[in-house]
Amino acid sequence: MLTRCSHLAFSALLVAAVALSGCAKRPATTQAAAPAPSGAATTTAATPPPATQPAQPSSGPTGSATATPAPSSTARPAPQDFASVPDLADAFFDFDKYDIRPGDAKTLDRNANWLKSNPNHLVLIEGHCDERGTNEYNLALGERRAKSTMNYLVSQGVQANRITIISYGEERPQCTEHTESCWAKNRRAHFLVKPR
Repeated sequence: MLTRCSHLAFSALLVAAVALSGCAKRPATTQAAAPAPSGAATTTAATPPPATQPAQPSSGPTGSATATPAPSSTARPAPQDFASVPDLADAFFDFDKYDIRPGDAKTLDRNANWLKSNPNHLVLIEGHCDERGTNEYNLALGERRAKSTMNYLVSQGVQANRITIISYGEERPQCTEHTESCWAKNRRAHFLVKPR
């Protein structure tokens, strides 16, 4: 009887340890605060956490631009074909988050209005992070930031087929100092456009 009880206790501890180790790798994030368009559901919550697929973001976002194009017109455009425009401002994120903050929602509203009034442009949304965290984690977080931003723009009426996302993680910092004010500048979604 004692062996059976100790075996059950050991099994329960093992299950708890596995569950807790999986939770420790998940980012402390919330679902994007983008309002859903009426009658449609946002897909932000369906994004898998980096703990379940840590290697996918490093090969997916950066490699997808050079992947063999599909036979139809759905081939993804190459990032080097896009350029910055002063009318589209960056959206910024809190540490380890990908939800849209109220102040940045206003920025994205202005970006959405510009994109709707310039329907002949495609947009590339780059997801960026600060230097803290592993490369794989930051690539996944950067992808979540880009997707969250894309979902918000789509909820504001921008056509999803005009938007491409890519994550650079911590690879392309805007500021290189090791301070919170500098890191805050690096946690961003950056916009580039190109004519169709």
